[in-house]
Amino acid sequence: MKRIICSALFLITLVFAGFADPFNSRLTENERAKIATGDILIKNINYEKYISLKKGEVTLGDKLLSEIHDLNPKYLAEVIQIKPYKGNEDLPQRLETILNNVPEYAGIPYYSERHDAWWDLYDSAEIVETIDRSDGKTIKAKLLMEPFDIVQEDIVLTRGSDSILYSAVNTNKLRYLDKFDCIWPRKMKICILLFRDGDNWVLYGIGGVNAPRVPFFTERIQTSFINRINTFCSFIFKKF
Repeated sequence: MKRIICSALFLITLVFAGFADPFNSRLTENERAKIATGDILIKNINYEKYISLKKGEVTLGDKLLSEIHDLNPKYLAEVIQIKPYKGNEDLPQRLETILNNVPEYAGIPYYSERHDAWWDLYDSAEIVETIDRSDGKTIKAKLLMEPFDIVQEDIVLTRGSDSILYSAVNTNKLRYLDKFDCIWPRKMKICILLFRDGDNWVLYGIGGVNAPRVPFFTERIQTSFINRINTFCSFIFKKF
């Protein structure tokens, strides 16, 4: 047991050498050991107070935290991965290319726990409008996400100094199997942040939903929307 603990601490030391540690105490030692190996860490945290990203680390990180605060989510999840800077110097450009290619979102594999089967996260994905900005790009997109039908999204991609922030929010009301309304406009958000810290790149994804916590609804939110958020972030991270 002592050998396992020492090995984990050694891995943490290696990864966080030359690293300012942008995470607070909400990230446990076991979780730090996991990301030290380059693995993807997924955390269902439910509430903003459990976010592990520190404030004041990077400007776009503070922007992300502000957006999540404004969302006031009742369901929330984090996805974290660390990659070395060396050999990945062009990571922001590669990430931007992947995120801008909205049509490629169609067909992302999604495992439905409720049905114990694999589905497409989005059956179709198309760009409706693109607006170029000096610091990035704004995309209006339309995605078919069964059983919630069409999801209209505003996607804002912002570049910073050695950082990039992707933020996507629904702009229409979502219905479950066309039977009842479940998510109101601008109440579901996914953010992906990439920033350099020392000898590493930090990939940080977070997504949340502002929806009521009631027994029937809670189960479907946690097993559907939150899993979909985790699936999307993990898929993007694995593209590297």
